[in-house]
Amino acid sequence: MLVKLYDLRDDWNFLSEHAARGVTLRKPIGPEMYLVIDWVKDHFGTAWASETDVALSHQPATCFIACHDRTLIGFACYDATALGFFGPGGVAEQYRGHGTGRALLLSCLLDMKLKGYGYAIIGDVGPVEFYRKTAGAVEIPDSTPGIYNTMLRRQA
Repeated sequence: MLVKLYDLRDDWNFLSEHAARGVTLRKPIGPEMYLVIDWVKDHFGTAWASETDVALSHQPATCFIACHDRTLIGFACYDATALGFFGPGGVAEQYRGHGTGRALLLSCLLDMKLKGYGYAIIGDVGPVEFYRKTAGAVEIPDSTPGIYNTMLRRQA
C-alpha cells in the first residue's frame, strides 16, 4: 500500500492521549536494543526481530516502542526492509484495541514525513482497512509479493 505522507496532518496529540492512559510512545535507546529485539522475536518471530534489529541500528533509530509501566507492549519500525517502507509493527495481544497500533503507525509515518519522505510503502499488508482508515493508504496494483519475492525462508 502507498501512503501520501504530505497529506498527513502534523498532529501528535495521540502521544498525550496515550500518556493519560499510562502508555509512553518513544524511540528506544541503545541499552534497550536487545530487550526490544528479543520481545519482538518472542511475540512476532525471527523475521520481524531481524527487521527490528536493522531499524534499531540506524542513527537515529527508525523504530518506536510503546510502554505501559516500563513494560514493552508494542513496536513499529520503518526503513527496515527497504528505504521508505513502513513495518514491521505490532502490539501485544492483551493491549490491542486501544489505539496503540494506530499511534505507533502514525509515529513512524510522521517521523518519515519530518525526514522529508513524500510517500511511504506498506509492504506485506495484513489489515488493509486499518491502513486505509488510519493513514489514507491505497493499494498498489500488482505489488504482491513485491520485495519479499526472493526472501529466504526456513526449510522444514
